[in-house]
Amino acid sequence: MKLLFIIGDAAVGKMTVGQELMKITELRLFHNHMTIEPVIEIFGRYDGKTISEMRDIIFRNYAASDNYGMIFTLMMDFDLPSDWEYLEHVKGIFEPYGTDFYYVELIAPQEIRLKRNVSENRLKNKASKRDIETSNQRLINDDKNHRFVSYEGEIVFDNYLRIDNSDKEPDEVAKMIKETFHL
Repeated sequence: MKLLFIIGDAAVGKMTVGQELMKITELRLFHNHMTIEPVIEIFGRYDGKTISEMRDIIFRNYAASDNYGMIFTLMMDFDLPSDWEYLEHVKGIFEPYGTDFYYVELIAPQEIRLKRNVSENRLKNKASKRDIETSNQRLINDDKNHRFVSYEGEIVFDNYLRIDNSDKEPDEVAKMIKETFHL
């Protein structure tokens, strides 16, 4: 089993790169909004506890399956110990199954991410982002209040790759990931 984390700031392209990587590998994509959107639809608001419990069920059952591997996307505030702990929590679910772990961090400046924030693919897959003004403001505020980009050399995981995908197409980034990690 393989578990590839794609980490990055809002609208950096995590889901889109994951979609492209799924096309060229046997990895399956589980992007973070696959649990966020249904919970918002049902509860009428974001409910972190429910989202986390849903994810854990999926992780446990997937880890125990005979699938090749999973791509999981998430935003991570590098200053929050709880975000580091969450990565370890997810790894802990997969570790008993002999899972190999991979980490990709995507980075791009805010002006590029604001343009990507209104892409057709993003809006199709993430209903909560369709209020563009609110979504853009959330992205800007998150950039002010959180650190979603690691410092150079901060990440010391084995199998870690940092990609500035500002001027790269998602399929090109997916090929880089596949080739680097021999997926």
